[in-house]
Amino acid sequence: MKHHHDLRFCTTGLPSDVAVEIGEMSFNLHKLTSLNIVSLRCAAEYLQMNENYGEGNLIAQTEGFLNEVFSNWVDSIKALGTCEVLPYAEDLHIVSRCIDSLAMKACADPTLFGWPVSGCTNVQSPAGVVLWNGISTVNKPQSVREDWWYGDVSFLSLPFYKRMMQAVELRGMKPERVAGSLIFYAKRSKALLEDIVDLLPNQKGVTSTKFLLRLLRTAMILHTSSLCRENLERRVGAQLDQAVLEDLLIPNMGYSVETLYDIDCVQRILDHFMSVENTAVATASPCIVEEGKLMDGPDFLTPVMLVANLVDGYLAEVAPDVNLKLPKFQSLAAAVPDYARPVNDSIYHAIDLYLKAHPWLIDSEREQICRLMNCQKLSLEASTHAAQNERLPLRVIVQVLFFEQLRLRTTVSGWFFVSDNLANSQDPNDNLGIPKTDGSHQVDPEQDHGAGVDDMRERVLELEKECLSMKQEIQKLVKMKRSWNIIPKMLVFRQKSQRCNSKKSRPCDVKTPLSSSNGHQNHEHGELGN
Repeated sequence: MKHHHDLRFCTTGLPSDVAVEIGEMSFNLHKLTSLNIVSLRCAAEYLQMNENYGEGNLIAQTEGFLNEVFSNWVDSIKALGTCEVLPYAEDLHIVSRCIDSLAMKACADPTLFGWPVSGCTNVQSPAGVVLWNGISTVNKPQSVREDWWYGDVSFLSLPFYKRMMQAVELRGMKPERVAGSLIFYAKRSKALLEDIVDLLPNQKGVTSTKFLLRLLRTAMILHTSSLCRENLERRVGAQLDQAVLEDLLIPNMGYSVETLYDIDCVQRILDHFMSVENTAVATASPCIVEEGKLMDGPDFLTPVMLVANLVDGYLAEVAPDVNLKLPKFQSLAAAVPDYARPVNDSIYHAIDLYLKAHPWLIDSEREQICRLMNCQKLSLEASTHAAQNERLPLRVIVQVLFFEQLRLRTTVSGWFFVSDNLANSQDPNDNLGIPKTDGSHQVDPEQDHGAGVDDMRERVLELEKECLSMKQEIQKLVKMKRSWNIIPKMLVFRQKSQRCNSKKSRPCDVKTPLSSSNGHQNHEHGELGN
């Protein structure tokens, strides 16, 4: 060992660049390159190998070599890449010094200084003579494009690349060159994302839906291939029941932005989900009854119901967008089957928000959108709200009140049916007294039955009051509708009467739309005559 120390030769027979002495042992090293200089500098700092313990110690030698590295573009790129796994390099300001050296070279003209440029290639003639702008010469500088450095910095991690861009901007680089580098970096990231998507396992549920939706959003930002985006949409659609609403709110990134959120993307994802579910139903055992209900396969309804709630929530979020067209709203809502919505309160809420944000819809369009909900499946609270909702068409309000009254009658009939069964089930020879735990007392069934009937009567009276209130509301709406229909006709009648009065020379035969053979219009004409 002492022999090797004296001759400064490594075991490979090559002369050593550095001899590290630890106690009585020496370690002779060679090849201190740009790929390991940062690690060696960090190790020297950690071991405190400074000038206090010997002249020309490891810290001084590594610093000298780093200065050589910083003078070369390729070596600086390699050294900066090794800093990503060495947090200690940040404390030693190696990262900042490396980025500054790269920024200086990127902003300067490399042909003036002659440093090696990885992106610069010489075009040579068959005879080996260097060509510059197509002219054979050996004295003129190499032709270097302004984007010669784009490729090298595109391999940096995003934090380092961001600092690199900030450094070149501070040095006055043209915005066009900065933008060009960003586009190059994004394209490389796009290719990387497409490779990641291709490597994802196809098994359902292995990759979380949240992660898939984030990948999809990133793919849209980077403008990846349509095949990549379709792949992600199919994967999300296969497990849409595991998604949450906030992840579906994907901003619209198209060139012709109409709506705030990408409705078409969610529509395609939902179509993929329904396609998978319909295929599963078709291949399953025949256990389906009318309206999609299952007799012995209730587990199938669970994902569909979850998706129905998700879609209704999404519709409520996008409904206030004034640019959202009615066909898109209808298509998204109608993609979910009716049986997946046992209660229609959520879809009613979304419809109401859409009508509120689109007051210019005509009556026929309002009726179209209201067909998306089933009035029979509205809760009592939603029915009460709908019965007083002036944004709904009159026909829908009447339908809501009809089903509410039908529900009331069914409820009252059921109570009386139970009451009759209780009365008929009493045995005259046995009072059916219910003994207490100690057997010392019996409850009088007639007294208990009487209290139940009183409670039932109270509830019936309350329901009758509610029904009467609903009837009064609908009568007001009908009168309001009729009055609005009469006003324009009265105006027509008055205008024609004034014309007749102005012409006293001849009699006037007034013909109005009210004199048609239609019974409803004749009735209204009779009211006006009175």
